[in-house]
Amino acid sequence: MNSESKKHNFKLKLGHDDLIISSGVIAKQADGAVMVQYGGTIVLVTAVMSKEPREGIGFLPLLVEYRERTYAAGKIPGGFFKREGRPSEKEILTARLIDRPTRPLFPKGLINDIQVTAMVLSSDCENNPDILALIGASCALSISGIPFNGPIGAIRVGRIDGEFIINPTYSDLEKSDFELIVTGKEKNIIMIESGSNEISEEMAQEAIQFAHGQIQPLIKLQKEIAKKIGKSPKEAVIEKIDEELISQVKKLSLDGIKKLTQYSAKEEREESLDLIAKKLIEELVNEQTNYTREDIKLALVEVEREEVRNSIIREKNRLDGRGHNEIRPISCEVGILPRTHGDGLFTRGQTQSLSVTTLGTSSDEQLIDALEGESSKSFMLHYNFPPFSVGEVRPMRGPGRREIGHGALAEKALKPVMPPKDEFPYTIRIVSDILESNGSTSMATVCAGSLSLMDAGVPIKSAVSGIAIGLVKEGEEAAILTDIAGLEDHFGDMDFKVAGTHKGITAMQMDVKIEGVSMQIISQVLKQAKEARETILQKMEEALAKPRDAMSTYAPRITTIMIKPDRIKDVIGPGGKIIRKIIEETGASIDIEDDGKVLVASNDENAAKKAVDMIKDLTEDIIVGKIYKGKVMRIMNFGAFVQIKPNKEGLVHVSELADRFVKNVADEVKIGQEMEVKVIEIDDQGRINLSRKKAQASSEEQTD
Repeated sequence: MNSESKKHNFKLKLGHDDLIISSGVIAKQADGAVMVQYGGTIVLVTAVMSKEPREGIGFLPLLVEYRERTYAAGKIPGGFFKREGRPSEKEILTARLIDRPTRPLFPKGLINDIQVTAMVLSSDCENNPDILALIGASCALSISGIPFNGPIGAIRVGRIDGEFIINPTYSDLEKSDFELIVTGKEKNIIMIESGSNEISEEMAQEAIQFAHGQIQPLIKLQKEIAKKIGKSPKEAVIEKIDEELISQVKKLSLDGIKKLTQYSAKEEREESLDLIAKKLIEELVNEQTNYTREDIKLALVEVEREEVRNSIIREKNRLDGRGHNEIRPISCEVGILPRTHGDGLFTRGQTQSLSVTTLGTSSDEQLIDALEGESSKSFMLHYNFPPFSVGEVRPMRGPGRREIGHGALAEKALKPVMPPKDEFPYTIRIVSDILESNGSTSMATVCAGSLSLMDAGVPIKSAVSGIAIGLVKEGEEAAILTDIAGLEDHFGDMDFKVAGTHKGITAMQMDVKIEGVSMQIISQVLKQAKEARETILQKMEEALAKPRDAMSTYAPRITTIMIKPDRIKDVIGPGGKIIRKIIEETGASIDIEDDGKVLVASNDENAAKKAVDMIKDLTEDIIVGKIYKGKVMRIMNFGAFVQIKPNKEGLVHVSELADRFVKNVADEVKIGQEMEVKVIEIDDQGRINLSRKKAQASSEEQTD
């Protein structure tokens, strides 16, 4: 093995196991490549930058891909092709988890294509590979020579029995009351992602601070790795707007841009900016200047950005005239769609979500085949962002990464208030269609989704609201903005979303465009977010204060009964014959679980009752002394066999047919004849002995 293929290993004790980072043997043609191992989980992460820039792109062309190879867990993919296909929702969300904290750390104006690829090569089905992929991305970039102002550390934190734990396993998280991911540098925090069971702001802040302390050894380790095996800095093109052009554009457009602050409507500002851009192009694009239309537009954006930020931080003036803590006007409606199971329309300023809840049975659950094993989801939230919501024209395809991410955040926010499956045995799907967008549609989805659940009669623990908090920071001056609009997000430095109930926080997500924020800013954000959530919850409660007592008449009714597990076969029957017959006769859907729980669902209450009665008939024990109405199935010379339940027959001996001597059984009863019989004995072999004469005698006694 030559020196170029020398393997370098670095180890750090982290939580319950060692984190091992190795480099030098695998993927050597990538600019940077590392293998990150924790327990039996291994992720290969590579970083590559194109040699040539992509001219005129106007943004950082960073592409992050995360893939889980099924061989990592000793599996073969399902389906016809037997190979991995399009990325799963987990893979998309993990790619976003890597992208969000690394993107702000590349130089502004970098236009060389950069690709970070993470591949899970081995999975012990206990340790989540996502944090390893994020650490690996930072390390691969740090040793690659690609311009990157890292490294960063990342950690997952849980809490069990009041104690924080780092890098919790999948089984640990089932016992934890929250899950928190924090990414940051030595002094500042760059990204937060969390889901929690209504924790307080104080607890959230304590957990974030704890996590930030735990990532410091990771940063130190990566710096040591970069110092030892890092490559020389690569040449990259940093695109900068001509300062002279910015000066000219500012001179010609600043008065017009200043006037835009008087417009509260997004479309009015956009129309005015289009006119300003058109005039600038007419005046500045000519043979003497050599400026292009794109040059003018980029310079105008830069002038607008400077003015918006200056207006907010120095003049204390937001685009629509609101104070820093002020929320845009809110309206809430429920029950506007006559045939849905539940719906909520939430409007905040120019952001609007229509969320619809649909109730189904366990057969509607989403089946998930992941590396760590198969599972099912009975609560799903899907988010859609049609182009008309922002006045655009473009094809409507499947959900993109942003839509997957926003839906996952809203789902995470609502999940802690959902009723337990044994109390409300429904599969629940929420669909949020964004009808209008100007800032924080994911938090509007949380609010509208909460309303739709209550309208559907889902007994959630509490309503959930959400708010997005922004930041504009220049030097030591900082403005923290409640309920950021689109431009405040676009030109601002932070998007911090917080969702929760009156009791506490259920989800958080923070992304920044600068190199992190301090704990002091995070503390102020959590305080402002709590005040805003309370205000929004009050508005929501004016529309619907609690879940409806009754579900929609169009929603299925699910009746749950328990049978003995050894009687499941009696309901199913040979080859499913009996259960199919019940479904055909009643129209109800029937799900049977291994523990004997039977769920009968139907929109028709009578049909459901009929199906339940049929199942009870099949599974209830035969009771000695009880009278049953049965049907004669067979006649023998010693008696008649009578069916008293669909799968149970008993013998009426000739001596028990009547209170007199019966010479010929066929003279007394006929096949198909219905009659009442009394159970007089069940012998050791389970054979049932019946008596017609004792049933008749009991009836006569009751008549007397």
